[in-house]
Amino acid sequence: MSYSVLVCDDSTVARKQVVRCLNTHLDVEVCQAKNGQEAVEILQNSQIDLLCLDLTMPILDGVGVLEAIKTLKIETYVVVISADIQDQMKTRVAQLGALKFLEKPVKAEQLISLLSEYGIR
Repeated sequence: MSYSVLVCDDSTVARKQVVRCLNTHLDVEVCQAKNGQEAVEILQNSQIDLLCLDLTMPILDGVGVLEAIKTLKIETYVVVISADIQDQMKTRVAQLGALKFLEKPVKAEQLISLLSEYGIR
């Protein structure tokens, strides 16, 4: 069974790294967004099983995306992948429904192990 994954990060390099990791290890269909506004639009118009989300982005940041997901009642798993590793931010994204917070650059084995815990293989 193929899962749909949206990778949202304003850094092309960071997006490519996550996409490569996902495509190498899992049967997934991946789309990309370069800011939070694009991500919310995709989430509203497509069934996305998993969102890999950066926090610091232009137009709409990751916290804004998480708030929109909650407000719009969009059903998707969210894994935050960010360099912003402050404890208060980790707590905030968890309160907004993120499954987990992974530090950039994400390690493939760490991401795949986490997704495996949630049945995404």
